[in-house]
Amino acid sequence: MLVEEQIVQRAVNGDREAFTALYDMHFDKIYRYIYFKVRSQAEAEDLTQDVFIKAYAAIKSYKWRDLPFTAWLFKIAHNRVIDHVRKTSKEKKTSLDEAGAITSGDPVYMTEQNFEVYQLKDALEKLPDAQREVATLRFISELSIAKVAVTLGKSEGTVKALQFNAIASLRKLLYGRIDG
Repeated sequence: MLVEEQIVQRAVNGDREAFTALYDMHFDKIYRYIYFKVRSQAEAEDLTQDVFIKAYAAIKSYKWRDLPFTAWLFKIAHNRVIDHVRKTSKEKKTSLDEAGAITSGDPVYMTEQNFEVYQLKDALEKLPDAQREVATLRFISELSIAKVAVTLGKSEGTVKALQFNAIASLRKLLYGRIDG
C-alpha cells in the first residue's frame, strides 16, 4: 500500500504520469462496479471515464489520512451512478457494440452465460440495499473487507455480517429457484 500512497501523493502534486498509473490500477474495478449497476457497456465506459475526470479535477484536495484512494474513487463512482440513474429512464437501450456481441460466438454458451448473469442480477436486486452494496463491492469490484468498510463508512464487523447475510440470501434465492 505504501507504493500506492506514494503514487497518490505524486498525483496530488500534479504528476500526470502518477495519475495515469492510478487510472491503470483502478480502472477495471471501477468499471465492473459501474457496469454491474447500469448494465450497459457504453454507459459504464462513459461513467467510468467521468469518475476519473472528476477524480483528476479533485485530486489536489485529496488527503490520504481521510480516506484511502480506492474508497475515495468508489465514493465518486457511487455518486456518479446515482446521478446517472436519476437522469435516465428505466428503458434499457442496447448499443450497436452490445448487439454485435450478442450475435457472435456460440449461441448456446452465450444463452447460458446471459441466463446465469440475469439470475445473479435478479437475486442481487432482491437483497436489502446494504447487503447488495457490500456484495457488489466485495465480489464484483473485488475490494477487501477493509476497503468496503471505509467506502461505506461501516465497521469491518458490520461489513462481514452484511456479506454473510447477503451470501446466505443469495444462496437461498438462487438455489430456491433451481430446486423449486
